[in-house]
Amino acid sequence: MKLSIAFSFLLASSTAFHLQSPSTRASALYAGVERNANFAKLAGGYLFPEIARRRTSYLEENPEMKDRVISLGIGDTTQPIPPHILNGLVEGAKQLGTKEGYSGYGAEQGMQSLRAKIAEKLYNGIISADEVFVSDGAKPDIMRLQQMFGPKVVSAVQDPSYPVYVDTSVIMGQTGEQDTNSKQYDKVIYMPCTPENGFFPDYSSVPRADIVYLCSPNNPTGAAATKEQLEGLVKLCKERGSILVFDAAYAPFIRSEGVPKSIFEIEGAREVAIEVNSFSKYAGFTGVRLGWTVIPGDLKFKDGSLVRNDFNRIMTTTFNGASNIVQAGGLACLDDEGLAEIDALIDYYLKNANILRETFEKIGYDVYGGVDAPYVFVKLPASMGGSWDAFQTILEKTQVVTIPGAGFGPGGEGFLRLSAFAPREAVVEACKRLEEALAPVSA
Repeated sequence: MKLSIAFSFLLASSTAFHLQSPSTRASALYAGVERNANFAKLAGGYLFPEIARRRTSYLEENPEMKDRVISLGIGDTTQPIPPHILNGLVEGAKQLGTKEGYSGYGAEQGMQSLRAKIAEKLYNGIISADEVFVSDGAKPDIMRLQQMFGPKVVSAVQDPSYPVYVDTSVIMGQTGEQDTNSKQYDKVIYMPCTPENGFFPDYSSVPRADIVYLCSPNNPTGAAATKEQLEGLVKLCKERGSILVFDAAYAPFIRSEGVPKSIFEIEGAREVAIEVNSFSKYAGFTGVRLGWTVIPGDLKFKDGSLVRNDFNRIMTTTFNGASNIVQAGGLACLDDEGLAEIDALIDYYLKNANILRETFEKIGYDVYGGVDAPYVFVKLPASMGGSWDAFQTILEKTQVVTIPGAGFGPGGEGFLRLSAFAPREAVVEACKRLEEALAPVSA
């Protein structure tokens, strides 16, 4: 009897719903919560999922090409984690299976032993352990910094640049709308980076910003900033009262003498700079996830409060700390054996970058990067159209996935970015196809 009554009720409810007008019925399916308007400002999807979508679309139309596709696109490492570092991860996991070694929640800022080892091994003691915040990577740390800075700051970015700086600014409500012609957001200061200025921004030529983002070695251009360039930028940030966020995720690729691997090698940087970094490209930790941010005790907001204290509040409120297993792997990375393994990995990828660079030079293109960085930035001839057109043409002709420069901002139009993180045999094969398929350059 009860089941019969319940069924009748459901049937009546369903009939009433379907008798409603379409507009009334549709509104009944929506939550009564306003969407965050900042998401509507975002132009299209995030770059790398869009590349994956186009690759998938191509393979759906050409399934016979599945085994021929080679990715020189997203900067994802491909070589196995080396033995000593891997053993650190394994031993970290094994400890959790013992009464003596088990650990639960750890400090949100990271294991003290790892913080101290980062300060000692990677910074030679120019920073202290309590200025290091261990995390799950540089990318989420950039968003955490944005949460700390809030919606009222004005940011300056290199153009072209890693899309996260701009997209997180939009999400946080720091920007206006994107101009459909210039492809630039209102209230974001774009600092042109071109072959003519060595892909290093002239901050003095643009209005003051609260936050200045700089990546060196740079993604996507592959340019590594010199000591003189960084000294000038630090000096200007100090004069203007700006905070410099220095993305050093590709620091271990620097091989040229005298090129700084950390912003804190520059005098005065402790008073103006924050540095984000990651083990992703150091040790093949792109899927393992381990990074860190350095905020010096000398860096203060306008009211005199310590920036480090506010970031600590962000970390303790929104993050439970990096995995204890992963942090054990991080400690192994910084052993002498681990550092030697990292050097070998970096040498492997730099050799790939050199192969890519030489190939495009042979074809006749202007090529940048690939010396102190894993990225090669190629100037496209006008005959290839825009960078998205070139991306599609190369994919269809050679089955090689690249990244269009326009995906890194309007200043990247007319360029392609190539990643050296593919396996060696794939890089060699890709270069062979590219050399055969690309017509001689005509301006």
